[in-house]
Amino acid sequence: MDVIFEQVDVFTDRPFAGNPLCVVSDGTGLSTDQMQAIAREMNLSETTFVLPPTDPQAAYWMRIFTPAKEIPFAGHPSVGTAYVMASAGRFPLREPVTRIYQQVGIGTLPLDIEVADGRPGRVIMTQGKPTFGAVLRDWSPIAEALGVDASTLATSALPAQVVSTGLAHLMVPLPSLDTAGRLRPNFALLDSLLQTTGALGCFAFCLHATAPDTLAHARMFAPGAGVPEDPATGSAAGPLGAYLAVHGVLPKTQTAFVLEQGVEMGRPSRLWVEVVRDATGMPTTLRVGGATVPVIRGTIDVR
Repeated sequence: MDVIFEQVDVFTDRPFAGNPLCVVSDGTGLSTDQMQAIAREMNLSETTFVLPPTDPQAAYWMRIFTPAKEIPFAGHPSVGTAYVMASAGRFPLREPVTRIYQQVGIGTLPLDIEVADGRPGRVIMTQGKPTFGAVLRDWSPIAEALGVDASTLATSALPAQVVSTGLAHLMVPLPSLDTAGRLRPNFALLDSLLQTTGALGCFAFCLHATAPDTLAHARMFAPGAGVPEDPATGSAAGPLGAYLAVHGVLPKTQTAFVLEQGVEMGRPSRLWVEVVRDATGMPTTLRVGGATVPVIRGTIDVR
């Protein structure tokens, strides 16, 4: 059986940057084991498989696989898959914005597709309500896992904390771009630390960036998911927005910012993050978006 796939680069406006994603736009007839085998073969951070939805509100059902396992939600797969499906004409596009609903493991979530001249542009996903987990007060195990001195991390006025808008990630503040570039994770130690906190990945960030219009710079490590480092992580960008709002970094008057990631990997990415707050200033809804670029189209021989 020949299975058609497309590979796109997400959270970038040019090829060979951003986060690559493999999309199988018709996953019917594939078993879970076959989907996992394809994801392992593609060896990208995620591969998605599109199926008919079981929720009548949804345009399609998307299953997401890392090389190691299936996960219930992820950011760049949501953005990239919606772009591929829109480009293929799988649902009508209306200018200036088309809203669709995408069924994933955590439920059915809305996505807004910006449309110009009948073509899809930036895709913006709405993530789940943020939840705030454990605060890690001992910097030593974090520093050891990331390959830096504990004294370097301990200078931060911000805590290390687990935050989720669908997937839990450990937010780790860094003092500088130089520190971000010097991270050399011990993946065995990091995986053990993440398992104890219930987080899928470690999102190490600093409030400095290489671009003047960018608020933060980040690196993402998720060894337990088979992803040593990820060049763009939408499922962590939303939690970072919630974290920055709760800890007073993001002023109440500021609703959106740009995050850069993937620089150290040679795959620079730009993620747009919007924080919606209630009357008390607490974040209630996170939206994350970016551009997508087609790169490869081909077939997989599944026997």
